Amino acid sequence: MLTFEQMLLRFAVALALGALMGLERELIGKEAGIRTSMVVSGGAAIFSIIGVTLPYLVSISQQNLADTIAHNSGFLSIIANIVVGIGFLGAGIILKTSEHVHGLTTAAVVWAAAAVGTLAGVGLLEFSFASTLIISGSLYILRKIGVTERLRPDNIS
Repeated sequence: MLTFEQMLLRFAVALALGALMGLERELIGKEAGIRTSMVVSGGAAIFSIIGVTLPYLVSISQQNLADTIAHNSGFLSIIANIVVGIGFLGAGIILKTSEHVHGLTTAAVVWAAAAVGTLAGVGLLEFSFASTLIISGSLYILRKIGVTERLRPDNIS
């Protein structure tokens, strides 16, 4: 079972990485920036920590733990439902006008922040750091060189 300090470390890492992911959105004036990405990543980490810890809490004894994990995958559905919940949040960020679709990249950043928070929550800290740096760096570099997506509603099926 995770110690309280391990839980706090994973949560703090998720918050910091979420903030970093939201920085690019914040710098260009998007509504969902540092705070949103930070809370999404931190929330995903909390749910992931619950999923990782739950088998230890429901197991009758330490000897019964392996059996509990093997026969009860319900705790994994917590992580699966992070994806579903963030999908609804992301859908609320996307705006469709008669000319363009706005907010798609911001919604994708929120989705990715949830993934990074989940990574941190389950203890894959190195991969969460690498993912954050690659995604945030890519967004920054692509914006600097002028790569943008122009989506018109009539081109979306």
